[in-house]
Amino acid sequence: MTTIVVTGASKGIGRATALHLDKKGFTVLAGVRSQADADQLKQAASPRLQTVMVDITNAAQVAQLAETVRQVVGQNGLDGLVNNAGIAVAAPLEFLPIDEFRRQIEVNLTAHLMVTQALLPCIRQAKGRIINISSIGGRLAGPMLGAYHASKFAMEGLTDSLRQELAPWGIKVVSIEPGAIATPIWESGAATADRLLGLMPKQAQTYYQKGMDGARAFAAKATTDGLPAERVAEAIEQALTASKPRTRYPVGMDAKIGTRIIAHLPDNLRDRMLARRR
Repeated sequence: MTTIVVTGASKGIGRATALHLDKKGFTVLAGVRSQADADQLKQAASPRLQTVMVDITNAAQVAQLAETVRQVVGQNGLDGLVNNAGIAVAAPLEFLPIDEFRRQIEVNLTAHLMVTQALLPCIRQAKGRIINISSIGGRLAGPMLGAYHASKFAMEGLTDSLRQELAPWGIKVVSIEPGAIATPIWESGAATADRLLGLMPKQAQTYYQKGMDGARAFAAKATTDGLPAERVAEAIEQALTASKPRTRYPVGMDAKIGTRIIAHLPDNLRDRMLARRR
């Protein structure tokens, strides 16, 4: 039986992926943050799905996750890891509290490497796959989400290096690059932006109110008009099962246009286009 670990499975892309893979017959170990999230996920899944309580920024909990995985897979090894958990911190970089920047990088980047390191012995046993959930925001950067873009650009680089380093063992490392997806991350990001703006000096509102309003409008549009998270889950399944998976899977027309066209435009032209979108 093919066994897959999915982190950040409480909601959004992670939840959709855990349920989609479960429906397809995979054995899913779904990382969640609370018992309530675990109970809700189990109610929607088959008895095959198992939940694991893990905060991926907590080294002790990640070590316990690795032990749980070893007990479940035994000598068969782990067939796949989906590094999905993430947050979006929205604020102008000039006034962004450094602790918030560190939190953004910790959750979206450093913690995923910690999980990957902990599970690699099991992944190597099975010649499994590592699927990193990046974003079109890891290929194109706009205003007011600089910390988020920094984390996703870094995830792209980390994925490229891991792919090359692990190739000798037949371990495939893939980047999933969604565009606008209707998930709670945007609502949470907007709430974070409001909280941070309230802590900033008045100059922040004077200088950046228009930009922040644009960011809120973008988040609201993504929440209502974005693709369903199940579309990302389908791309993840393809990356896990294809005999020769692609190194990158853009999801959504905006992501495909962004990666294939906009990302290759001259910087000044691209900046103007992205500014108009906000």
